[in-house]
Amino acid sequence: MAGSKKGPLMTSNNANLAADPSVNGPQKTIEEMYQKKTQLEHILLRPDTYIGSIEKHTQTLWVYEDGRMVNRSVSYVPGLYKIFDEILVNAADNKQRDPKMNSLKVAIDVENNLVSVYNNGDGVPVEVHKEEGVYVPELIFGHLLTSSNYDDTEKKTTGGRNGYGAKLTNIFSTEFVIETADGKRLKKYKQVFSDNMGTKSEPEITKCKAGENWTKVSFKPDLAKFNMSHLEDDVVALMMKRVVDMAGCLGKGVKVELNDSLIPVKSFQDYVNLYLDSVSESGTRRQCFYEKSGDRWEFCVSITEGQFQQVSFVNSIATIKGGTHVDCVTNQITGYVTEVVNKKHKNANVKAHNVKNYLWVFVNALIDNPAFDSQTKETLTLRQSSFGSTCLVSEDLLKKVVKSEIVENLLSWAQFKQQKELKKTDGAKTSRINVPKLEDANEAGGKNSHKCTLILTEGDSAKGLAVAGLSIVGRDYYGVFPLRGKLLNVREATVKQLNENKEIQHLKKILGLRQDKQYEDVKSLRYGHMMIMTDQDHDGSHIKGLLINFIHSFWPSLLRVPSFMVEFITPIVKGLGTSTDKEGKEYFSDLGKHKKDFRWVDDDDGNAIELAFSKKKIEARKDWIRQYEPGTHLDQTAQLIKYSDFINKELILFSVADLQRSIPSMVDGLKPGQRKILYAAFKKNLVKELKLSQFIGYVSEQSAYHHGEQSLCSTIVGMAQNFVGSNNINLFVPAGNFGTRANGGKNAASARYIHTCLSIITRFLFPKDDDCILDYLEDDGQSIEPTWYMPILPMVLVNGSEGIGTGWSTFIPNYNPRDIVANIRRLLNDEMMEPMEPWYKGFRGTIVRGSAKDNGVSYTSNGVVEEIDETTVRVTELPIRTWTENFREFLKSVTEGLKDENGNLPKEPLIKGFKEQGDDYAFEFDITLSEEKMQLARNEGLLKKFKLTSSINTSNMHLFDPAGKIKKYDNPEQVIEEFFHLRLDYYDKRKKAKLAALEMELLRLENKVRFILAVVSGEIVVNNRKKAGLIAELHQKGFTPMPVKSKSAAASETSEENEENDDTDPVNASGIRASDYDYLLSMAIATLTYEKVQKLLEDRDKLKGEVDMLRKMSVKDLWIHDLDAFDKQLNELEAQEDMDRKLRPRAKQTRVVAPKVGARKIVKNNPKPKSVEEDLERLKLSSSAMDTSKQPDESVPVVKPKAKAATKKAPAKKGKQPAADDSDEDDVESLKDRLKAYRLDSSPENSSAMDADVPAATEKEPKKRGGARKVAVADKVVDLDDDSDEQVVAVAPAKKGGRKPAAAANAKATKAPAKKRGPAGKQAQQKLLPDMFKPAEGEGISPEKKVRKMRESPFNKKSGSVLGKAVANEASLSAIDEISPASASSEAAAENVQPAARARPQRGNRRQAAYVVSDSESDEEPATEEDYDFDSEFDGSDA
Repeated sequence: MAGSKKGPLMTSNNANLAADPSVNGPQKTIEEMYQKKTQLEHILLRPDTYIGSIEKHTQTLWVYEDGRMVNRSVSYVPGLYKIFDEILVNAADNKQRDPKMNSLKVAIDVENNLVSVYNNGDGVPVEVHKEEGVYVPELIFGHLLTSSNYDDTEKKTTGGRNGYGAKLTNIFSTEFVIETADGKRLKKYKQVFSDNMGTKSEPEITKCKAGENWTKVSFKPDLAKFNMSHLEDDVVALMMKRVVDMAGCLGKGVKVELNDSLIPVKSFQDYVNLYLDSVSESGTRRQCFYEKSGDRWEFCVSITEGQFQQVSFVNSIATIKGGTHVDCVTNQITGYVTEVVNKKHKNANVKAHNVKNYLWVFVNALIDNPAFDSQTKETLTLRQSSFGSTCLVSEDLLKKVVKSEIVENLLSWAQFKQQKELKKTDGAKTSRINVPKLEDANEAGGKNSHKCTLILTEGDSAKGLAVAGLSIVGRDYYGVFPLRGKLLNVREATVKQLNENKEIQHLKKILGLRQDKQYEDVKSLRYGHMMIMTDQDHDGSHIKGLLINFIHSFWPSLLRVPSFMVEFITPIVKGLGTSTDKEGKEYFSDLGKHKKDFRWVDDDDGNAIELAFSKKKIEARKDWIRQYEPGTHLDQTAQLIKYSDFINKELILFSVADLQRSIPSMVDGLKPGQRKILYAAFKKNLVKELKLSQFIGYVSEQSAYHHGEQSLCSTIVGMAQNFVGSNNINLFVPAGNFGTRANGGKNAASARYIHTCLSIITRFLFPKDDDCILDYLEDDGQSIEPTWYMPILPMVLVNGSEGIGTGWSTFIPNYNPRDIVANIRRLLNDEMMEPMEPWYKGFRGTIVRGSAKDNGVSYTSNGVVEEIDETTVRVTELPIRTWTENFREFLKSVTEGLKDENGNLPKEPLIKGFKEQGDDYAFEFDITLSEEKMQLARNEGLLKKFKLTSSINTSNMHLFDPAGKIKKYDNPEQVIEEFFHLRLDYYDKRKKAKLAALEMELLRLENKVRFILAVVSGEIVVNNRKKAGLIAELHQKGFTPMPVKSKSAAASETSEENEENDDTDPVNASGIRASDYDYLLSMAIATLTYEKVQKLLEDRDKLKGEVDMLRKMSVKDLWIHDLDAFDKQLNELEAQEDMDRKLRPRAKQTRVVAPKVGARKIVKNNPKPKSVEEDLERLKLSSSAMDTSKQPDESVPVVKPKAKAATKKAPAKKGKQPAADDSDEDDVESLKDRLKAYRLDSSPENSSAMDADVPAATEKEPKKRGGARKVAVADKVVDLDDDSDEQVVAVAPAKKGGRKPAAAANAKATKAPAKKRGPAGKQAQQKLLPDMFKPAEGEGISPEKKVRKMRESPFNKKSGSVLGKAVANEASLSAIDEISPASASSEAAAENVQPAARARPQRGNRRQAAYVVSDSESDEEPATEEDYDFDSEFDGSDA
């Protein structure tokens, strides 16, 4: 075949053309290869292009047989079916041209192979077409490409479009007869076509009546063209079905007859019922929802079993494959049903196409100029926007569909699909599996697997405890697997969540669980028992509940198997991680004692589990929590535990605790975590900045906080935040980055970088006077925070709150504290409150009141936007809780040409760009738009277009009331009303408690004055006698015993010495303890001076005045006083913040923090000292938040101590409460030694003998508190912590022109043992009681230069600081004490000390020392330790 071989550059087609004639036959001529056919010839040659296939097809279709619709397999020729349908649709179209048409008759003569279609109404005009020169009927039915539908500008709702239609029927018929009566022209027309429209007769024109209008087409199909010999039954059945279709489409206005029989269908609904009846079972017709939308649409919706079906018509054309008209109806239904189902059943994950599978849609529509996919017109392709009408499915029909069985069918399908997906993660009974961290039992998965127990622990630390126990019980039948936290609540989880949850996959694999399997026993599992080993706290109970819920959701039959579910009980409440391996072995040595079996009793157990974990049971769960009674607990001694008992008696404790952690109290507006933080801050008196990480540890220790430190950190940060949208009044100072408005405070720095302390205003809101009347809680014997604090305002309204707990959630907006104060004042004046609106500090936008509903009011928060020019807008404020970063991202998402992180351009660009200025407080966004976009934004509204609105609602104000019950408040005024009465009651309690304390203090002072006068007069002799006798004498003379108070609930402080002495303090016959008179016997010796007695008398008189004043004040007066103080402090605080804000553009803002308490300012040249009131004003400190300071004129130069002097205490400051008031915490020297030193046994006449030398008393061993720091002091403030024990080394001042000696060298040179004491110095000159004391001998001897070690004050056990001290000439170091009249002249050469005013609790009185170097020698020596106490043998401890 050399001739057929293709040349190297020859194409395949050319090769074919050059084929060998001997192989392919004689070569065709050009004329034979390229032919032109007439249109008629082309139709007959290629019929599939026009009428569809002419070959027989087998398909399942609906047919009409024996008066009913039947869906069966049909063998038919589509082309034959099509030519019949063309004539039938032409007849139906006439109804659109002539609405008076009311009859359609079809006859199918199978024997004669004859089909005729008749319709009345306006017929075809019997008139000659002037342009074509033939009658119109012949033109329409006998000439191709003729039609009345060519004008596309005219909207028609007929079936014809392309000009083929009936001509195709004529072409594929051996005989085609057209008959029509034109009553208008009084002519009747008849013409016969034959030989596939190749031959035609002359028209027969006859007369007709004026009212006679009809058209009839009869034809004999050319069966040979369809490879048929006769009209087969299947084809006839299809033709009959189409006739019934016409009855349904044309409706009751047209009578349709088939073979002279009337079709019993009068409407589209009747037509639909033919289908529904055919598929009904047991005579019950399926649900169907009918609706008519306008004049052009009617449709019915029914339900299928999972396969979408549709029966649809466009202009009477049967679109057996549907199209856009069906989609128009179906999409509305599927969208609505999908949204409803997924909203109610979030784990269903239903899509629109899933809903469609369960729909059967019937549509009958009239469409303008419809377009189809082909001449066969099986699918409508016209766009919905070109329909000429709109089809809207009513919400009423949509709701009916949702209420039908379709939702149940969808959920069943979804569940089936889920189960199928979940089966992919099924476990199996096998001896070897690979699961990380699993300590598998040796017999697991084997023949003895039913004896094996899987121990599930709460974390890896608890796993270590369980593994230690395995050394006791062995590893053959025990496995251990640690849980990573709380298990997922599988009851509401999606399939995706379940399949992606590694914990659940591991449990199924370890246990060998199979989805949907019903377990009668555990022999098919890898483990026969599941033991839960968690902490004995609320969270541990929750983990147990989640595991029970996991099994009950998928394998409820397993819970009925005895001893399958087991729990391990331990005595450890604070966590299994705290137990040692030794304790773990002890637990497992007595496994029967710690193991408890869960037991299924009845369906109440299952109902209880659903109640706790199902979202369908929300309301029931609320009632469950409401019925909780404090004290409810599970009996841990029982060996068997009912599941319902576990839910109702143990798990409920978690639910209540979770609710309490999430929803604040109406009283103080705090959640438990916030309350613990505030309690710790008050206890520590946190007025100086402290690193947040350190404060977190302190809170955990002092308040028994059992949760994670990160949670505590975020809570503190939240309480300190002060940006717009956070707190109106922050209770803590944000010293550092505590988060900004940029992203809602989430950008706070780590706890190790930021500091905090109490805000100055906090103690004005939470007065210290209320601390003693609060109800403090206990945790394992430790006193912790109160049930709630009692602020002067309902703080929940000031700072707002939000949270989600078990059964409830809450949202409380912020309100203006001044509005709250005003309403409280109105209530105090018996006036009506005024409604309040939400208010956020620093917010420059507007909050607009919206509609009021039954359960609250809706507000709209608007930002601020203004037009700068025609293409620019400026945004200067964002709505509440719309953070700057979020708004910036929004602007980026609508910026033209700006791609996102995935490289996608914005779908709907709005702006050209933007520029940002300012900071998080005062910012500006200048946004540029095109003029067109600007106009669109104006039309829609700038606020709405730029998303500068947010909603605030008061419909969810849930709080715990004073009784601890959850309660809903409809408005803020209800909160104030309830708070008002409770706060008044507590002001009454405060008044009574304060009066009692003042009266007790008054009695104490009166006893002290009386005691001192009795000692001075010699009525009572205290020296050289036994304490028991002295106690008895005091009791006999009527001195009031004042027992040492036990540990204060508020302060939770008790000195170790007092605790130790409680057991050793003897009780005499009268029931009096020796310590009951310590407040008298522990007074300093200096109290015997005239000035001290006078001071005590003044204090007594002053105290009497306070008592009288307090008695006269009403509880309302007390509240008004607190409100006035708060208003004043709030004004000062806001003025300071405004000043800082104004300075911000020029310099970095200075933090406003509480000043350091106890700092002393050294003022040279004796300037006029400031008063305490001026100091208070300068520092903005509350007298209730700080300790009172020593008066500035109390500093006195003292002599230089010698090198070997011992640590000494400073005497009490002038202006403070007498030191003996805190006698229960004082360290005192031996009374005998002190009395000997001062010769109290001498008579008043011999008092001058006291000037003689006094032997130094032996110093007590100081407390060991670690190595003391050395602090070099030279003409500056030394500020020592309260609890520090430091060495202070004096640094001599440098001479003029010289250099100052190095502090370190001086310190090294002056270091001396702390235990030895130098000789007593000269006593300070004081005015004595007449003829009482004589000066001690040896007066004027100056002690050697020495290093003084600071020791605690004898008046306050907790204080380790030394009161104000001064250093005399030659770098001497001494304490600043009270100024006596005789020594006042020496002050001119010394540097004065200006103390900061502070007021702190009397019992917590601590003092700090300031040291100065004086250039001259003082005339006085520092007071020695003997000055402070009468007796030292009562207290054997030292500072």
